[in-house]
Amino acid sequence: MQKSVMTCMGMGIVIAAVSTIRADEAQLSLRFSEHLIADQYAYAYGIAAADFDQDGDLDLSSADYQPHNRLYLFENDNEGTFRRHIIQQDDPERLERHLVGDVDGDGDLDIVIVKNLRGDLLWFENDGTPTDGELWARHVITTDLPGAYDVALADFDRDGDLDVAASSWVLGNQFAWFENDGSPHEDEWQKHMIEEDALETRTMRAADFDGDGDADLLGTIRQESEVVWYENSLIGGKVSWVKHLIDDKSVCPAHGNPADMDGDGDLDVVMALGFYFRPEDDDPKASHTHEENQIVWYENDSPKVGLWNKHVIAPEFDDAFEAIAADLDGDGDVDVAGTSWRTPGRVAWFENQGDPKGEWTRHILKDNWRSANQVIIADLNGDGRLDIAACAEHGSYEFRWWRNEGRTPQPE
Repeated sequence: MQKSVMTCMGMGIVIAAVSTIRADEAQLSLRFSEHLIADQYAYAYGIAAADFDQDGDLDLSSADYQPHNRLYLFENDNEGTFRRHIIQQDDPERLERHLVGDVDGDGDLDIVIVKNLRGDLLWFENDGTPTDGELWARHVITTDLPGAYDVALADFDRDGDLDVAASSWVLGNQFAWFENDGSPHEDEWQKHMIEEDALETRTMRAADFDGDGDADLLGTIRQESEVVWYENSLIGGKVSWVKHLIDDKSVCPAHGNPADMDGDGDLDVVMALGFYFRPEDDDPKASHTHEENQIVWYENDSPKVGLWNKHVIAPEFDDAFEAIAADLDGDGDVDVAGTSWRTPGRVAWFENQGDPKGEWTRHILKDNWRSANQVIIADLNGDGRLDIAACAEHGSYEFRWWRNEGRTPQPE
């Protein structure tokens, strides 16, 4: 039996699964069925799951850039069938990664999104009737984040509203946070630099890594081979950040997420390493060996003291792009879902056999799916089991989900 719990915390949608499995069920194989949400994108990158219309199920959002220049909301019918609504259009140049939260404090869920290349960070306002056919109101957080790439939401200054942190890819090479002063509709938000001159910032996620009750930040600096976290300190009403290295030895860290991988009550990190795998050339910005391409997790033990212990989940997972963790099979431990980008382009889940520091079992959900990128985990059909959704850009142009069908007998 399994029970799923969903809460909205300002850092995005957090989904937990609490479950028990009978001994006879443990011998059965977990099965997923594949379903197309939408195709014919210009470029599919940037997805999220949230109950936008407050009807008790999880809807989906998805970005689609030029020439379509749109943001979609896929309304869930409570059973995992989705109806598409256009909630923003004619917004050129790369609407991409985004997160969901109540930016204006009115009780419904808005979308904070990057506009890559132009350097814009935007939020789109849910007025409480998100599927009425009207475009959502557009608000500018900043136009000063060149190559805006990833976002995190949390109340960093502890004043009761959601602030925004973001990374900026190679055009900006910085992490910054933007202060919500309580009037998010008015003007651009005040920008505060966290780190600049950091070569190719990608992941940006908020989590309390040191257990002191405030929101810290997880980041990757791909071309400097750094996985980092920034400790949030509030001194005299001012937010300051202290940088701590998680890993500075592994090549090309790309995208990952916080998760308690070992069940000890603190937040570890699951991460994809190796993205932009080019074994046949000498591009200094690429990984070059199969061994450099991995899905891993980093153990939070003494988070401020030295590098974190690295544990390999999936060795030789070529072009590893993103990793995210949750209890997919309902056995009480944390599994992982991941994507690889172009060689060959895959979606997989990795089964925790009970000891996250031991051997994991790899299960491929989709192979040869070119340019697979972002992956999320959510219960999309309300059956109490966590599903997987992912998108793929150039070469595939699709958004798909994999319904968790539970444990079924293995074929003879």
